[in-house]
Amino acid sequence: MTKFLHSMIRVSDPDATVKFFGLIGLQEVRRFEVEAGRFTLIFLAAPGQKDIAEIELTYNWPPEDGSAPEVYGGGRNFGHLAYRVDNIYETCQRLMDAGVVINRPPRDGHMAFVKSPDGISVELLQDGNLPQQEPWASMENTGTW
Repeated sequence: MTKFLHSMIRVSDPDATVKFFGLIGLQEVRRFEVEAGRFTLIFLAAPGQKDIAEIELTYNWPPEDGSAPEVYGGGRNFGHLAYRVDNIYETCQRLMDAGVVINRPPRDGHMAFVKSPDGISVELLQDGNLPQQEPWASMENTGTW
C-alpha cells in the first residue's frame, strides 16, 4: 500500500512562508532544527490532515563562512501545490488583504492561483462551485501562475 506523506519545497524565509500558508489555513504541526546539517524542517498541514497530507518546508541555513546563502529561483519548475477551500472568495480576499497577489483570480467561482514568498504556485480549489461574484469575475490574470 502506498500512502502520500508530504511534498517538500525549499524556502528562503521560513517565517514569511509559514505566514503565507497560514492565510490559506495550514498550521505548523512540527519543526526540526538540524544543527549538524544546518537546516530546519517545518511541517504544515490543514486541520485534521496531520500525518496524512503535509507540506515540508526546508530552510537551509546561511553558510558559516559568511558567503551569500543559496538562492532558489523559478519556483514554477516545482509545478504547484493544491488545496481545497471552503470559500474561495473569502480565502482570496484574506490573501489580498495580506498583500498577496492573486495571479489567477477565481473568476469561475472554482479555481485560483497564488504564489508563496518563494514563487511556488499554489492552486486553490473551491469545495463545489460558487456563483460568479465581482470583483473576481472581471479580474484579469497577473503575472504567471
